[in-house]
Amino acid sequence: MVNDVRALLHDAAATPPGDDIDLAAVLDGGRRQVRRRRARFAGGLAVAVAGAVAAGALVGQGTDGRDAPEASLVPRPDGPVVRLSDARPAKEGTDYEVLASYTNEDLDAANGQYYDGVTEDGRLLFRDGPHGPDNAVRYALLDPATGAKDWLPDFPEHQQVFPLELGADRIVLLTFRTGSGNGVRAWTYDRTSRAWSSVQWPGLPRKADVFQADLGPDGRLYLGVPATAGSPPPGGWPTGPDGEAEDAGAEGETYDVWSVSLTDPADVRDEHLRAGDLAFTDDAMIWTAATNGINRRIHVRDLATGAEHDFDPHSGKRCNLLGFGASGDRIVLSQYCGTYDDGRDDRVQVLDLDGRTITTLQDDDIGGGVNGDLVQVTSYKRDAAGTYVYELDSGRFLRVSEAVSSYSLGGPTPAGYVLWDTPVGTASGPQEPIPGATQWLARWLP
Repeated sequence: MVNDVRALLHDAAATPPGDDIDLAAVLDGGRRQVRRRRARFAGGLAVAVAGAVAAGALVGQGTDGRDAPEASLVPRPDGPVVRLSDARPAKEGTDYEVLASYTNEDLDAANGQYYDGVTEDGRLLFRDGPHGPDNAVRYALLDPATGAKDWLPDFPEHQQVFPLELGADRIVLLTFRTGSGNGVRAWTYDRTSRAWSSVQWPGLPRKADVFQADLGPDGRLYLGVPATAGSPPPGGWPTGPDGEAEDAGAEGETYDVWSVSLTDPADVRDEHLRAGDLAFTDDAMIWTAATNGINRRIHVRDLATGAEHDFDPHSGKRCNLLGFGASGDRIVLSQYCGTYDDGRDDRVQVLDLDGRTITTLQDDDIGGGVNGDLVQVTSYKRDAAGTYVYELDSGRFLRVSEAVSSYSLGGPTPAGYVLWDTPVGTASGPQEPIPGATQWLARWLP
């Protein structure tokens, strides 16, 4: 799943603060949810039909001489379309089984404790912090059946932390410092010896970006080094019907891909590949031509033979790629495609590895990602907010909750698990977040 706090820190890494600023301090007052369209410039996170015309091009000019967005009806994507209204309510005990839940009463006042993901053997990675002037963090493995916490030895680093691998034998976390700090570091916890170890790579370019990190089937960590970045048009982005900056169809950004060993600091490799987003299945490496903007090409490499092919995903003229993932023979793209008189055009597009659109989940103010056979969709739409689950194999579409918290919570989970959050408490004002949140872990039932 796309973690929106990562999107915030991605932008901080692109324009790093002074060395005396600790990025983990960003979270010290609570991890408030921030959704993005194209985060550097505006805040915010399927069978083809012949002759379909996208109605979303920028047309005309505003009074300031800049292009103005077309104010009309949201265009329909190519292929089958699913809307939030097509989902039926999920039933606990029939569609899913709740395994655990945890409530933070007031994240607006202080940081708290969180589920940061689920290990392959079903333990919750339970995180306490960051807390205090040093942004100290500690971790436990929580048994959802008993609630017992096995506290890990003190985590040695007090930086922003991202779970990379939550295995039955080891846990791998990434930390990242910008500016003249020490860059990317991987921390491995051996669950048998109960000891932490770490590795850094002197040969890795300093600008390597932890927010583009992926673990390949070969066990190597793949990272992106910023290569090209889009920019707003002269005078800035036009304003859409909702009063926000309208940046749909923006120029995307790219990264040069490098890979490193998790055990050998000298094993650093330039993959000589430029990509936007990158994802792996057991058998394929998949990448886009650009990210955080319009993407016109997807590439697929067979890991056994090295054979490659590419295709146009036919996402639409104005679709900014904000999230990307793959599972089995499916590719999932989460996109913002513009704002119109009758709402936003957000899409979660599902394709096969040959580029055929299987379905597109389209609605106002949604985003999503893939985990095994499940596409988890988060909606912030008025009167339809909540967490939704779409089954890739069956096409079953269910609404799990009727609200989403104001904070970015969660982490990686094994196939067959769903992790979501709901709000707790009452906001102090119309523009203020709801202060608390409850996280829920469930096993999805076939």
